[in-house]
Amino acid sequence: MFSTMNSPWTVPPPPGTTGSYGYAQAPPAYHPVQVRQTFNQAPLPYSTIVQHPPPQPQPVEAPGQKKKIDWPQPVRNYVQRSFDPSNMIENIPRSEMEAKLKQTISAATDENTLHTLDWDHLLLPQQMIQAERALAARSWQQDSVNLQMASNGYSDVPQTLSRKRKSQELGGNDEDSNATPPWRNTNNRNGFEDRITFPADRFDKRQQPLQADNSKGQSKLQKNLEKRQRRFDGGYKSSYKPSPSPEPASGPVIGTCQTLEKQYFRLTSAPVPSQVRPEHILRQTLELLKKKWKKEANYTYICDQFKSLRQDLTVQRIKNDFTVTVYEIHARIALEKQDLGEYNQCQTQLRSLYAQKLGGNPVEFKAYRILYFIHTSNRTALNDVLADLTQAEKEKKAIKHALDVRSALALGNYHRFFRLYLDTPNMGAYLMDTFVERERLAALANMCRAYKPDVSLRFVTEELGFESDGDAAQFIFDHNGQHLLEEKDEGLRFLTGKAGQLFESAKAEAFRKVDIKGQI
Repeated sequence: MFSTMNSPWTVPPPPGTTGSYGYAQAPPAYHPVQVRQTFNQAPLPYSTIVQHPPPQPQPVEAPGQKKKIDWPQPVRNYVQRSFDPSNMIENIPRSEMEAKLKQTISAATDENTLHTLDWDHLLLPQQMIQAERALAARSWQQDSVNLQMASNGYSDVPQTLSRKRKSQELGGNDEDSNATPPWRNTNNRNGFEDRITFPADRFDKRQQPLQADNSKGQSKLQKNLEKRQRRFDGGYKSSYKPSPSPEPASGPVIGTCQTLEKQYFRLTSAPVPSQVRPEHILRQTLELLKKKWKKEANYTYICDQFKSLRQDLTVQRIKNDFTVTVYEIHARIALEKQDLGEYNQCQTQLRSLYAQKLGGNPVEFKAYRILYFIHTSNRTALNDVLADLTQAEKEKKAIKHALDVRSALALGNYHRFFRLYLDTPNMGAYLMDTFVERERLAALANMCRAYKPDVSLRFVTEELGFESDGDAAQFIFDHNGQHLLEEKDEGLRFLTGKAGQLFESAKAEAFRKVDIKGQI
């Protein structure tokens, strides 16, 4: 029996254990790692996780009840005076006034002066706003005066204005003409600019023309300002001298003139109250002008007076039913005298006034507006007017007539067009008179193509809306058609077979261009 000590074979391990069989095994070249059973992150070794309870929110104190303020009686009276209609100012909105009132009372509350402030003599909030606007206007006026003085070479202008115009720095005074140029003062880190700029002596030579110009005290900007000033002064050089001028009013002008008739002058400065008529005087003026128009019918005088009347209404910002009446009467008179430029100015203002629901006759003047755009061939504006019409307005007689006129012209139905021309409501016939001649030429050109060799003159009279055969013949004569009328057994005949080219040319010339003074 061999001894186990000398045998090369090792004793097998006890049952239930692992061991090496046959050969001695070397230790493994890796570290054993425990197999993960889940995807969760493995706990860190040697670390103990301590969970702290979340911090308890600090109790928030409920806001206390706002202290009730016992408003003194003078403050209550001040508020009532502020909202009194007699103290309201037209150009200051109520919201702005309320904000100023709140600011005033809040400031007094914060400064603990509610009981000590003299509320009975304190300016109302609307008066405070008006004073602030007047102060701002004075400041603006002083700035404009300083700018004008600077443009005329005055030396006592504040330096803040000279800093705004950078171009004047190049053409300074004679004592600054030899100073170092700005681009040499801005970068002193190296001398690279000396290698790419002119030497000092050459630079001085190039600056000589500029210095000569500076010796006269004028820069390029100043020359431009003087040219502009001469243009507005009628070509003469003006020497500006500041003179005291009235402070611009923050609100509308309140006229004090008592003269009924006043010639129209275009305003070139702020209106003076002593030259403006108040509303009750303007009402008397309107009655006087209506009587004079019926009696004398002097359109030159009436138009001048109405323009002066409208100007006084504008500078006082009067917009009410009286304003609408003035513009409507002036528009009708201008229509009667075929002054479409003045009429167009009136109808433009009437459109704005009608939008404010101030009364008047909007249906009548909307019909005029449609006919006016038919005359000017302004299809874009015409479509805008048609889009603004309501269904109820389209049923009105005047507007329905204007729409029928547009439809007849669009369809080329001259027979229906001239029937409508003879039955025009209100003063629409004056507007149709402005384009009825060109439509007669177009209708005659069509008749010359459709009826050959001739038609009776009576047929032309009836179809084209003439009052008599004499008017129809005169219309043909006025367009060099004397040779186109011939006397035959059945009466006077119009030779359509020979008139085609003549009236085609006249039609093309009539539709070539429409130029109206004051057109929108």
